[in-house]
Amino acid sequence: MKSLLLTASLLAIVGSSCFQSEPPAKVAAPTSLSAKGIGKRVSGLAGVDLSGNKVTAPGTGAKATVVALSSVTCPLCQKFGPTLAALEDSYSKKGVKFVFVNPSTTESGGEMSQLVKQLGLNGPYVHDPKGTWTLKLGAKTTTETFVLDQDGNVLYRGAIDDQYAIGAALPKPKNRYLADALDAVLASKPVKVSTTSAPGCVLNDAPMATNEDIPTFHAKIQHIVQRSCMPCHRPGGVGPFSLDGYEAVKSRAKMLEFVMDGGIMPPWFAKKGSGPWRNDMSLPDADKAALNAWIAGGMPKGDAKDAPASTSYASGWTIGKPDVSFELPEPVNVKESGVMPYANINVPTNFTEDQWVEKIEVLPGDKRAVHHILVFVKSAQGANEGRLQRLVGADAIEEISGFFGIYVPGNSALVYPKGLAKRIPKGAVLRFQIHYTPYGKATTDLSKVGFVFAKEPPKSEVHTASLVNLRFAIPPGDPNFKVDAQLKVPIDVQLLSFLPHMHVRAKAAKYELTAGGQTTSLLDVPRYDFNWQLNYVLKSPLNIKAGDSLKFTAWYDNSDKNPANPDPSKTVRWGAQTFDEMHLGYVEYIIPGEKPGEGGAGLRRGPGGGGVGGGAGGGAGAQIETTFKRLDRNSDGFLTQDEAGVLWNRIKDGDTNGDGKVTLDEVRKLFGGGRGRSQ
Repeated sequence: MKSLLLTASLLAIVGSSCFQSEPPAKVAAPTSLSAKGIGKRVSGLAGVDLSGNKVTAPGTGAKATVVALSSVTCPLCQKFGPTLAALEDSYSKKGVKFVFVNPSTTESGGEMSQLVKQLGLNGPYVHDPKGTWTLKLGAKTTTETFVLDQDGNVLYRGAIDDQYAIGAALPKPKNRYLADALDAVLASKPVKVSTTSAPGCVLNDAPMATNEDIPTFHAKIQHIVQRSCMPCHRPGGVGPFSLDGYEAVKSRAKMLEFVMDGGIMPPWFAKKGSGPWRNDMSLPDADKAALNAWIAGGMPKGDAKDAPASTSYASGWTIGKPDVSFELPEPVNVKESGVMPYANINVPTNFTEDQWVEKIEVLPGDKRAVHHILVFVKSAQGANEGRLQRLVGADAIEEISGFFGIYVPGNSALVYPKGLAKRIPKGAVLRFQIHYTPYGKATTDLSKVGFVFAKEPPKSEVHTASLVNLRFAIPPGDPNFKVDAQLKVPIDVQLLSFLPHMHVRAKAAKYELTAGGQTTSLLDVPRYDFNWQLNYVLKSPLNIKAGDSLKFTAWYDNSDKNPANPDPSKTVRWGAQTFDEMHLGYVEYIIPGEKPGEGGAGLRRGPGGGGVGGGAGGGAGAQIETTFKRLDRNSDGFLTQDEAGVLWNRIKDGDTNGDGKVTLDEVRKLFGGGRGRSQ
């Protein structure tokens, strides 16, 4: 369904940053300094602050003046807010004056006053809806800062630091551009890095004159915005600001143009030609052309009689009132800024019998703080299979076996066609894996999941499995490291959807099918974005025959050119946290002719077998054997460190003779003895 955001909550997620002019803060070449305005004298910077007091820059008697752009609704401004406030507190004591300038035409004085109070800003805060300050400074984005000397000459312009960028957030900045510039100015030294790009919401340029051939807002643009943006960008929606009227859209027109042309919004990354997809959120080329023409043509309003009828949107649950919902047992504290590790929280269902679910929805408690949520189902049996968990780790077990529910901003529900349902075993435990993204204000979160039960027994059970590689090692500095996993399908299945899941170093992904000697692409994601854990749902199930091969490939950028990379000098292996990596190609599928709930076959196991990554079923012993065989690439009956990868540290104690390899029996003995049993 096309219910998403032209500008959306890329915004509400970490590193989802705003709509940026450059992904990271980027240093300008020395030859371009004059063109960037460095050394230019800026005059006529005057206005009034929120209290009506006159404000001018540079400040009288100040050793230097910082003019910092600001916005109440731009998520990157929110993320940088605490850092900017701390810089003001520190450098104002050294004779530096700070002036904050908000160029928005839609944000209110009350909202701005609340932001000033929240951050504890002391310098004057100027509302500049006519763009007087921004035009004189030549400002480009809402997070840009300028350092002026006593005569008004620009000595630095650009980012505060490089902690946040589009799709990226670091635990702490690597470069503190504004602080370094101020230190140099106060020491009467040249500013070493005098200009960078500032990641933030792109500011509008002066509009061009209109003519009769330009589409108007009411006749064309409002229809597009209502269809593709307002499901998120509306009062009460997950978007950080509303696009529910002409002024709101006009004020962010250049930002809309940037994210649309850059492929950032709407959040849909499948290459054209694949699918077709039931939940395709891409913007048609005709709509893109209309938006570009409207913006270039001066954004005419048109006749209100041509506006679309108003649309109502569901508040709260979009799947209707759930039959049952489960909330986190206690609030999770989300810190003000920086990054946080995944939160993994178990919630018991206490179901006394199996339940069949046809609708699943995950709702975050604080939409601004939640980046994404994966909900896994741990069966009562699976929770006690300690040997397998010790082998590959509890986190890996649940990750590999497949998601049950999922949330990303604007996409919180899984709704299956009539006759299809997922099973929750009796006594199951729900495991919430939550990625929180601090947004400039400490908060708490109480997320929850709701289920609508099938009204009659399903005809087919929806399974989730993964194509996974656990043994990769991404070399330091490698900009294009390839990892793949291949599976020969043991039985006939019908594929329903694909969900690639990696972390911040991932750059691209692809699913392929080899059948009858021919290889075809099922899903190609040439620009993978960790901020959007999208599930690509096929319009119709895809038939896969026994003996066909599925392949999932992902590419990773572990270089210093990746702004989200926590440490380019590190060899990266499988791990649960975002500074580690994963390689998971999830698929949802059904098995034609299977009796729902019988659990006797799966994508990773033939009839009667058991295995990791194929849903419920299979004892720990059988799953250990399956995992061992999958890792044993040359089928020689031994696992080496190269084959086991990240798992070697868990099984190396089984190498009692010190020959650098272990057998299946040695692994079994190491994790509890016995051969286990298949079910």
